[in-house]
Amino acid sequence: MSYPLLKALHVLGAVLFVGNIIVTAVWKSLADRTRNAVVIGFSQRLVTLTDIVFTAVGAVLLATTGSVMAMRLGGFHDTWLVWGVALFAVAGITWLVVLVPVQTLQARLARGFAHGGTIPPRYWTLGRIWMAGGIVATVLPLAALFVMVLKPA
Repeated sequence: MSYPLLKALHVLGAVLFVGNIIVTAVWKSLADRTRNAVVIGFSQRLVTLTDIVFTAVGAVLLATTGSVMAMRLGGFHDTWLVWGVALFAVAGITWLVVLVPVQTLQARLARGFAHGGTIPPRYWTLGRIWMAGGIVATVLPLAALFVMVLKPA
């Protein structure tokens, strides 16, 4: 595969990954603010779906194309590259360890109220944890994006 094609796929991965984490946080927050069980139930299902379709696919594209490009350019020797990969990795760990388990629990709860039931207090507690983890998992890849583009010495 040519380097320009790898780079284009890498940029596509970044757009899918970063775009989805930002958009998901916005519309999930707006859905939760309605306090409408039906809206929140629908939103919670889409968080899971879009994480699989966009966030995970974007992460795989970023990791695979980035690794191949780095190896073609001599490995992971530049400080900016190491920092970029580290920021991306910590964001991924945060996503896997905090966000996925919390949103899985929220999705289970939402199935119980998605058709107009009462939203339990546990949903709101988990929502605060999800938002805190989400801020970390959003800021880190944004920092990685800037490090990768600017390549500071």
